[in-house]
Amino acid sequence: MEKPPILLLAPLPDFLMEPLLAANVCHDYFRAADKEALLAEVGSQIRGIAMSGGSVAPVALLERLPALEIISVFGVGYDGAPVDWCREHGVRVTNTPDVLTDDVADTAVALVLMTSRNLAMANRFLHAGSWTQGPFPLAHALRGKLAGIVGLGRIGKAIAQRLEAHGMRIAYHGRSRQAVAWDFFESLADMAREADFLIAACPGGAATKHLINREVLEALGAEGTLINIARGSVVDETALVAALQAGVIRGAGLDVFENEPQIPTELMECRHAVLLPHIGSATHETRRAMAGLVVENLAAHFAGRPLPTAVC
Repeated sequence: MEKPPILLLAPLPDFLMEPLLAANVCHDYFRAADKEALLAEVGSQIRGIAMSGGSVAPVALLERLPALEIISVFGVGYDGAPVDWCREHGVRVTNTPDVLTDDVADTAVALVLMTSRNLAMANRFLHAGSWTQGPFPLAHALRGKLAGIVGLGRIGKAIAQRLEAHGMRIAYHGRSRQAVAWDFFESLADMAREADFLIAACPGGAATKHLINREVLEALGAEGTLINIARGSVVDETALVAALQAGVIRGAGLDVFENEPQIPTELMECRHAVLLPHIGSATHETRRAMAGLVVENLAAHFAGRPLPTAVC
């Protein structure tokens, strides 16, 4: 059987590229020096796309791929794929849920601990030799504090369970109330007003763009901390920088940003911001499991089998 031709829209790790190359004819659009020439040569033949969760498949590009059948996303977030357009045109979309839930939830909890106990600053304090001049300043405990989770999906629930084990109380905001014991807030601002930690764990995309804005940050207040392991677009980054600079909120722990990997200098200089380079799912075990799902979804589609993790 002839290998199906697919287009690569992102730099993908070797442990994903090897099985992709073994099963498909891969054309690297991301690294192509002349993208127009590549499309002119193979665009009419492309049957699939492999892309990362942070990359984008513009409709203008997809319209030039008349044989396109499937987009397989290497990530749980698929906001870079135009799902509505794909549904209308019979193009399947898949992602890699579940396998990264634990690692992303662990990262969220790590950011809660790092910001509450000032662990990053404590590390710098020790390495600077400052301990010999006196003890590190006191930080804040987690027990009894309220974690308000924005988006109670798989990852949101895993975060809640972990934080409960730290003695924290849990509340959540989402599209609807769920059959859980935690408090539900219809208003995000109302939840932020009550929360000690506001944790973004919702999908990205147009529906949640700048969901956490100046109003929500002001509601979170001077004793509150923002944690974001969702998508950078969920938070109005300009409003966040202003809130940190003015002491409107206590601090922030961020693994995602609006224009990755470009981080505003003003945010980098915020003393009470803990910043990570989008490593929520970055373990050997999880990334290999994600890669397996990307390959499985493509193989299942081209073999006419049900898709393991279909979005549409």
